[in-house]
Amino acid sequence: MLRNREIRLLFGSWLAVTAVSCAGGCWRWGLPGLWCGAGCLVLGGLYALFTRYRYRQIAALCDYLAAVYAGGEPLDIRDNREGELSLLKNDIYKIVSILKRQTQQLGADKAYLAEALQNISHQLKTPLTSLFVMTDLLAEPDLPQERRETFLHSTTEQLGRIQWLVSALLRLARIDAAAVDFKKEDMALCALLQRSLAPLRIPAELAGVQLQLDCPPQLHWRGDLSWTAEAVGNIVKNCIEHTPAGGTVALSCRENPLHIALYIRDTGPGIDQADLGRLFERFYKGQGAGPESVGIGLAMAKAILQSQNADVTAGNWEGGAVFTVKLYKQVV
Repeated sequence: MLRNREIRLLFGSWLAVTAVSCAGGCWRWGLPGLWCGAGCLVLGGLYALFTRYRYRQIAALCDYLAAVYAGGEPLDIRDNREGELSLLKNDIYKIVSILKRQTQQLGADKAYLAEALQNISHQLKTPLTSLFVMTDLLAEPDLPQERRETFLHSTTEQLGRIQWLVSALLRLARIDAAAVDFKKEDMALCALLQRSLAPLRIPAELAGVQLQLDCPPQLHWRGDLSWTAEAVGNIVKNCIEHTPAGGTVALSCRENPLHIALYIRDTGPGIDQADLGRLFERFYKGQGAGPESVGIGLAMAKAILQSQNADVTAGNWEGGAVFTVKLYKQVV
């Protein structure tokens, strides 16, 4: 406490005032003056004890901050009593708690980034390895023309897979960085769904899957037509891939005062219970995923929808899997 220059100055001033008061009081009034000087000493002693207590409390807070800085677990030091020290303890605890949450979030982001990079590396490694092998085979001068055409076709497919993966990852990165300016335009749900199904009709026909659409023409929603169509298309594409030949993927719309519900049902084997909780995680492959699956389409669909006041969930019905897209109405 006495290391503080202000305290030493105050203590010296107090001693000087007390000494002058005692000397003057004794010379002028005698014994009453002596009592006055004793009172000054008692008051000064009480102030010194109080100041010492405050300094000990401040020292305890310094030790607490040093322990937190060293990586210790922040204890609850909040004090509900009145006073400046109590307010200081509460403020310090709030700041430490916020910094702890931020540190935990940074650690989680770092772990997620490491896992994402590992998954990306794995997804790119497989087609790149195939490309290297097929390039070596194509370099052989005595390779039959039929085999050469087969390898060229496989090379084109692998390059297309890499191009799609890189493009999807770039779009996801833009969404994560909030760099996408989603439009707020009025759209008819029928037009949205027709646009989503247009590039999937031929693949569905080749797979022997029938696409059905039941959407009232008066339903409208405000959002970005292109991005929303891509999100719905990714969900429908997933349903087509998991529906056997002769099956059906049906889209239907219903409206209530809160949102427009879009139901996408297939007649496949359904979603395993172990996969339901992780179905929309990036790079996650369920038990029924095909060998060419990357595990990014459903994650992108959810990211797009959640960025536009919408959401998607997955479940099962008696005939297969069902995805429910909720397009929430804008608050006027």
